[in-house]
Amino acid sequence: MTIPQELLMKPGQGTSVSIVGDILTFKAVGEDTNGQYTLVEVQVDPDIGPPLHIHHREDETFYIQEGELEFQLGDQIIIATPGTFLYSPKGHVHRFTNKTNQRAKMLAWYMPAGIERYFAEVGVEVDSPDAPSVPASPERIEQLLAAAPKYGVEFVLQPEKEKP
Repeated sequence: MTIPQELLMKPGQGTSVSIVGDILTFKAVGEDTNGQYTLVEVQVDPDIGPPLHIHHREDETFYIQEGELEFQLGDQIIIATPGTFLYSPKGHVHRFTNKTNQRAKMLAWYMPAGIERYFAEVGVEVDSPDAPSVPASPERIEQLLAAAPKYGVEFVLQPEKEKP
């Protein structure tokens, strides 16, 4: 086991990738933390967010910095505003969606590290955290779904609501 070194990441620093409407900026990854955790700054565009899913390898925590996100943790729906902290243990279903007309920002911690490799594989590198996101396309969504099992991520299909 190697001893982790100090790490300083200033605003705007870190590699940023766009994943179907989100911009993720890696602040600390497994290499930096001896595999203990990954810390990512996430910017979520309006009307965007991952569908219901489960992380089978890592616990996940979120801290809302700006904007508003609708979270689902299990069966509970929460409107998360700045200062809200949420925790989703591994094996639990969750999702988030930005239902506003402004970009939201949060910090996401993953313990242990490793999920950053998934994000790097399915993301498109962008110049900065404030760059426009790359829109979702059928090809990008297929890539995201195809790579998920390799990283212990399971997307949960929800039945279509019946129309009256």
